[in-house]
Amino acid sequence: MQRSITGNALTLLRNGREYFPALIEAIDRAQKTVQLETYIFAADTAGIAVSAALCAAARRGVLVYVLIDGYGSKPYAELELTRRMKEAGVAVAFYRPDVFSNVWKRTRARRLHRKLVLIDGIVGFIGGINVIDDLHTPRHTPPRVDFALAVRGPVLWQFSRAMNRLWTIVRTTHTVNAVRTLPVAPRIDVSHDAPGTIAMRLVTRDNFRNRRSIERAYLTAIRGAQTNITIANAYFLPGTRFRAAIADAARRGVRVRLLLQARTEYVMLNLASRALYGQLLGSGVEIYEYTHSFLHAKVACVDDTWCTIGSSNIDPLSLLLAREANVVVYDQYMSRLLRSEIENLIASGDTQISHSAWETRSSIVRAGHWLAYGAARALITFFAFGSKDYRT
Repeated sequence: MQRSITGNALTLLRNGREYFPALIEAIDRAQKTVQLETYIFAADTAGIAVSAALCAAARRGVLVYVLIDGYGSKPYAELELTRRMKEAGVAVAFYRPDVFSNVWKRTRARRLHRKLVLIDGIVGFIGGINVIDDLHTPRHTPPRVDFALAVRGPVLWQFSRAMNRLWTIVRTTHTVNAVRTLPVAPRIDVSHDAPGTIAMRLVTRDNFRNRRSIERAYLTAIRGAQTNITIANAYFLPGTRFRAAIADAARRGVRVRLLLQARTEYVMLNLASRALYGQLLGSGVEIYEYTHSFLHAKVACVDDTWCTIGSSNIDPLSLLLAREANVVVYDQYMSRLLRSEIENLIASGDTQISHSAWETRSSIVRAGHWLAYGAARALITFFAFGSKDYRT
């Protein structure tokens, strides 16, 4: 487990309106290296702007490494955008790009879902925001709700180690996309200056050494909570330990608030999540569904002293299968700021689910929820134990 490192400075970035200008400005200032990992790299306004900055950096001699998930970005993988980056000298690789060759391949759910950027070992970015225009997404009232952090300080050493390790794995184990021509992972001299005072650590999840690291970080914070737990998460289907932890916290007097997605993107997951509402509401957990626009956030804060921001949803795909990356931050100001952001979302665009109203559901609706829950868990079990190749 990564240890916390103090001396860091953070800037909270709200959706793509704040994230992409900050990211592109940092890329434009790069002098040595740019490393970027993302689940989706779309050929839209945001993707074109970011790829143009990456190409410009490569042309002026910066070593640029881009790792894109082969499933999340399949519609964009071989378009003009990718070709232009390669021609400019950007090293582009795809994580598990062969997933579509066999849609029932049991390892297809082992995705690269994390969103990480490291530039010159001086500034990094982490959060839930893909390289995609979240201000003009079809069927979503803009802007899509999401968060990221700009990070400076010695914790970036943990970013560098995690990103270099994955690049090396992809370079040495995958046999498509001409990976034999990919350069080795860069050697980064991360600045050990202390631009701030914040203690934090990077928490990554993989299928080898850190299979439950993000879930354990959540559980440790939740079980130690004294006053409040506030979670905003797009896809919410926790396992029994996670549900028991937040229910126990509510029963012992901690105020527990969940802000979840109201808009249906994946029908089965949406129905399965609702199967859990009764247990949680009965324990005193407050549940709000965000209705104003599309909620894509993956953030939480506990007791105004602990918070997390990253790519991990609270569902089996994130907690058991995908490669994810969150930061855990031990800072009162950032925790309060994040809690305030979630409270503003609750106030501006939510529907609170009451326990009494929820218990009046018809037996048909209840059965539908639990059938979806059973089907979702069965699929996850199928994919979770599909391969002994835990490295990738």
